[in-house]
Amino acid sequence: MQTYSRLMTSSIMGALALMFNTNASLAQSGAAAYPAKPVRLVVPFPPGSSTDIVSRLLGQKLSESWGNQVIVDNRPGGGGAVGVGLVAKAPADGYTLVVGHIGTHGVNPSLFPKLPYDPIKDFSFITQTVSLPLILAVHPSLPVKTVKELSALARSRKGQLNYASGGNGSAAHLAVEYYKLLAKIDMVHVPYKGTGPALTDLMAGNVTVTITGMPPLMPHIKSGRLRALAVTTAKRVENLPQLPTFAESGYPEYEINSWQGLFAPAGTPSDIVTKVNQSLAATLKLPDVGARLSDLGAEPVASSPEQFAAHVKREIAKWAKVVKAAGIRVD
Repeated sequence: MQTYSRLMTSSIMGALALMFNTNASLAQSGAAAYPAKPVRLVVPFPPGSSTDIVSRLLGQKLSESWGNQVIVDNRPGGGGAVGVGLVAKAPADGYTLVVGHIGTHGVNPSLFPKLPYDPIKDFSFITQTVSLPLILAVHPSLPVKTVKELSALARSRKGQLNYASGGNGSAAHLAVEYYKLLAKIDMVHVPYKGTGPALTDLMAGNVTVTITGMPPLMPHIKSGRLRALAVTTAKRVENLPQLPTFAESGYPEYEINSWQGLFAPAGTPSDIVTKVNQSLAATLKLPDVGARLSDLGAEPVASSPEQFAAHVKREIAKWAKVVKAAGIRVD
């Protein structure tokens, strides 16, 4: 009887060991085979936005590296909440990813009481991809060349100047509202369905002010169709060394560093998260990618999943305080 019991115990332990080794081998082979089909990369903003421009650059390079297509899928709406909410409910198999940023995962939790996603619990964090400044830009018809001149003009025309953003709750919306709070001025918010449409109307002179990311602004600043007044980061940017910071322009408290990063649905296998993280880190080190990002004013980051998660949690806490202090509301 004891011999039989020992045999049964041995058989069970052997079966468990075989099961464990088989599962481990399957996990390893799954990571090695990934991606075995096209990967959908959801960009929760329209074409032409900073997020879209950087995502298409990285998506193309990942397609070349993986030998499988990365399809950029623009799903705008709700300050990015529509696209992000879609991915939060997608299968956690690594084949649906989303590019989030300062707005979708940092600001939205404080602005929207009923988001269709939890910015922490609903996602597996992959990596922060880039950090990039925002720029205060105006239509050339506006008779201002500095932030102080814009503030003075806004005070003299109280409630008459308007500013464009890529939508309620966008980084541009929050950035201008923060500036309004510090400068004690009043400008009317005109939200658009994305940065592209906002800049189109700005260049047409239908709106006169914006604060948004460098990538979509740079061509229009260089062509003279828009005039840059200041950068939102603590230091001047390499591509526009003559452009002062907000701190240098009389607003030492003002600093915003925008960012983008990649998320997968919660529960995505850790080996797949690791592979995507490593692939992106290698992509961001490519000389041509670095040169292109530099042209756009974006700085590559390539953080670990743990570092990225900690960064997002800090951003949520930071912007909750700003939103409350400024009394910012979605229009």
